[in-house]
Amino acid sequence: MIDEWTTLQRESVLDTPIFRISELTRRHPVGGTGTFYQMTLPDWVNVVALTEDDEVVLVRQFRHGTDEVTVEIPGGGIDGDESPAEAAARELREETGYAADRWEHIGVVEPNPAFLGNRCHTLLGLDASQVSEPEPDEHEFFELELVARETFHEFIRDGTIRHALVVAAAYHLRDWILT
Repeated sequence: MIDEWTTLQRESVLDTPIFRISELTRRHPVGGTGTFYQMTLPDWVNVVALTEDDEVVLVRQFRHGTDEVTVEIPGGGIDGDESPAEAAARELREETGYAADRWEHIGVVEPNPAFLGNRCHTLLGLDASQVSEPEPDEHEFFELELVARETFHEFIRDGTIRHALVVAAAYHLRDWILT
């Protein structure tokens, strides 16, 4: 049986506006002590927005981690006391200017439980349409793209989309459609 480890010490080693890194000293129930690192971040949302024409709302943007322009669905961090649905509606509008008439929570994943303690919720926005101009943050620059739902899945198969959380969202979308 796998048991939880006991935390003997926790020390913050880096605190940034978007995450905190802590160094943990932990002991296993049957013995042995080790040092581990944990990143603390807010939960995130992914938004699969489908238009009335069954198109997926995508964004192209530069990503500093990979030094590349990526193709993704809208998404971002959940702020403060926001619910995942509130964050999804906000992120969709900020990044694309779109709003959805109906929302479904279609899945949740833990991005990397080895060292991340947050979750990523996937919300499906149905009957999405553009209601305003995008309102990105000062360091966000997006190019909007609408593609047929099958093209969205093709982008994953051909490697156009490689973002793991977007791939997870596509799985949740397919699963929701099939149930």
